[in-house]
Parts: sequence; C-alpha cells; structure tokens
Amino acid sequence: MATAYSADMRLRVIGRVESGASRREAAEHYEVSPSTAVIWVKCFRETGRCAAKPPGGSTSPLEKHADFLLALIEVEPDLTLDEVICAMRENKIPGSRTAVWRFFQRHKITFKKNLAGGGAAESGRGAGTPALDARTRPVRSGPAGVHR
Repeated sequence: MATAYSADMRLRVIGRVESGASRREAAEHYEVSPSTAVIWVKCFRETGRCAAKPPGGSTSPLEKHADFLLALIEVEPDLTLDEVICAMRENKIPGSRTAVWRFFQRHKITFKKNLAGGGAAESGRGAGTPALDARTRPVRSGPAGVHR
C-alpha cells in the first residue's frame, strides 16, 4: 500500500494555489497528480485541515449484533453459514453470506470440519482391509489367455 504524502508537501501545494496558481500548475510544479491537488485544496477550504486521513476502514454493521452471533455459534458450533443467515433473518438482522463469513473470520471462528467428526482419516478401518490381505488366488476365474 502506498504511503500518504507528507503534511509539508500538502501545505506547499495548497500555499501555491492560495497564492494564485491553478491547481494543475501547482500539481505539475510539485510533481503530484492534478486530481490530488484538487482534493487537497478542496479539503483545506472546507475543513481547514491538510493532514492525511487516519488509516483504517469502517466497521461492519454486524458488529452491533456480535453478542447474538457469537452466542449462536457457542450454543451450536456445527452450524453452517447458511443456517446462521437463516437465524439472522428470523431475528430480522440484515446481512449477506460474505458479511457473515468475514465477521466470523475477524473473530477467529472457522467453519472447517474437524477430524473428530469422522472425516476420511477416521473411517473406523484397521491397518488394512482383511479381504485384500488374505487374497491368495488371482482375480481371473478362467484360464489364462482366453478372452471372452
């Protein structure tokens, strides 16, 4: 991610525009894009500040319902995302499948199957299949070389 321009650079561009230069001329002089100069000057004239916005994004609307969602998973940890969304709709909580996925990802809750649930590794078989280990005769029942 790119870093923000320094406050000094912003002040120089704004100062040049305020002293009579156009935004495009100031942008060319300080080697920034014209749209950047326009945004800086507009922000300065509206708010009086020239500092960069603080980093970080917005918060999810689902965070207001975090207690409900986390309690739901605590009571029934085997719920799928679709079942969580159905429970949300029953309680008139808006949200999409992607938003719910991201919410649980932020809260370090995954929806992966665990090995205790009986996946492929836990099939209940022993070291090998007895029928295959005990086989002593060939698979063909007819004489060798005869094709049907």
